[in-house]
Amino acid sequence: QVQLVESGGGLVQAGGSLRLSCAASGRTFSSYAMGWFRQAPGKEREFVAVISGGGGRTWYGDSVKGRFTISRDNAKNTVYLQMNSLKREDTAVYYCATAFYISTMADAFGSWGQGTQVTVSS
Repeated sequence: QVQLVESGGGLVQAGGSLRLSCAASGRTFSSYAMGWFRQAPGKEREFVAVISGGGGRTWYGDSVKGRFTISRDNAKNTVYLQMNSLKREDTAVYYCATAFYISTMADAFGSWGQGTQVTVSS
C-alpha cells in the first residue's frame, strides 16, 4: 500500500496561485499513474488531473483545463499540482491518489491521501 501525504493547501485570493504537493512512500512510485481529485462541501468528488507513471501523458478535467498543471518528480516520489487563476469554485479539499493506469474515474485509484484544504476568497 502506497502512503500519500498532500501539502500546500491554504487560503488564497481569487486570481492567485497555489502549488500542491503529494509525497509518496515506496520504491515503485514511477509505476503508478497519479491523480488529483477534489471535493467541495455537499458535492461529489471531482476529477482534476492525472499523469502517467513516466510523466509523458496528462489529462485534465474541463473545469481546470488551461489553469492547472500536473507534474511529477519520480526521483523525489512527488507529484505536484500547480493551480493558477484560481476561482472561488476551486474551493475544495484536494486529494492525490494512485492508479495502475491513467484514468479519470475515482474507482480506478487505490491509495488516497488525507487531503489538503484549498480555499479561494473573492
